[in-house]
Amino acid sequence: MIDACMNACAASISTATSSAAITIPSTLFATTITTINTSALFSRLTRPSISPFLLRRGVNNLNLQYSNRKETRLHHSNTVNNRRSSRSRSGGRRMFVDIGANLLDDMYQGCYRGKQRHEKDLDAVLQRAWDNQLDQIIVTAGTIHESEHALTLTQRDDRLYCTAGVHPTRCSQVFGTTQDSWEESLEQLKHVIKQGLQQHKVVALGELGLDYARLEFCDAETQKKGLIAQLKLARDHSFHHLPLFLHNRESGNDLLQILKQHYIGSDADATTGGRGVVHSFDDSLELAHEFMKLGFYIGINGCSLKTQDNLDVVQHIPLERILLETDCPWCDIRPTHAGWEHVRTKFDVKTEKKYDRDYCVKGRNEPCHIVQVAEVIAGIKGVSVEEVATVSRQNAQDLFFGMVTGVKK
Repeated sequence: MIDACMNACAASISTATSSAAITIPSTLFATTITTINTSALFSRLTRPSISPFLLRRGVNNLNLQYSNRKETRLHHSNTVNNRRSSRSRSGGRRMFVDIGANLLDDMYQGCYRGKQRHEKDLDAVLQRAWDNQLDQIIVTAGTIHESEHALTLTQRDDRLYCTAGVHPTRCSQVFGTTQDSWEESLEQLKHVIKQGLQQHKVVALGELGLDYARLEFCDAETQKKGLIAQLKLARDHSFHHLPLFLHNRESGNDLLQILKQHYIGSDADATTGGRGVVHSFDDSLELAHEFMKLGFYIGINGCSLKTQDNLDVVQHIPLERILLETDCPWCDIRPTHAGWEHVRTKFDVKTEKKYDRDYCVKGRNEPCHIVQVAEVIAGIKGVSVEEVATVSRQNAQDLFFGMVTGVKK
């Protein structure tokens, strides 16, 4: 593979420097090349006779550029040929679980800010995920209707699972204002959860919690009431084994206290406490430790890796308590974020106005980007991506899939 690459480069370049950009025919590759020894490459450039036939092979689709460390990185489009080498150092497959994907969002139906920009492409998004080493995705829901929709979506693939619950900002919308409407809504939610458990598809109660950053959608008191009602549901003997998928936005201490009082008791610890994850965590290390003491995992995505303070927090969270998520189509990792320097895997993109089914859409996060989350965590912790993938995947199996029959761990 490397020899073919070198010959193709040598046939089109007579001299090169460390800042040169080299274009390689994509049809040469079935898997991703991540690094090439540049000194070996340029030594081949001086060889007098190299067959030029490689220049006629396919469309130039892969661009290798030299970094200041004399290495090359791959920028590639998301076609079927975009499958990366998935062998870890131990010889096993490196697989990821995305524990939080908003696949019901209109962006995956081609609709952005109320305007239809392109065809529905959720099937292409899912194929990119499977092609890029994901083998399980949990679809998150925020209303009873979304919970029903998510459950229906999971039927299309054995690797899809879902949550069922009411998001804090949707409590007023879902539960209404009367006692009767609250009771009716909770009964509907119970029905969806029971149905999902029978189908072995609902693996968590949520997304539930508190969100004080968006009180314009639902006031704090209604959010608390909705949270407590769902925590009571979680303690029902039929659902007590379901983990919680918790939302926390600028409300950490209140969420912590409500969990202690209404879910696991004020004297709870990791041995007698609850089960679940505080997803999209971007709060303090002290609060992370408090949640972990209660038995909860910490969900990390791009929103958890924006600032240096965020990175410092994640660095000190034990890998054994971390779960990976994208929270797509939101929470992508951007060049302006502190975590970007650790990202090694890049995806070619086009805007929604110039939509191409074989490319990611600019600004729309996807499950395939989970590898970038793993790369940032690996970079700040000084461990391999394989270790992050292996440990976080086992964490997901332990939390979400232990009760699901037929799920291969």
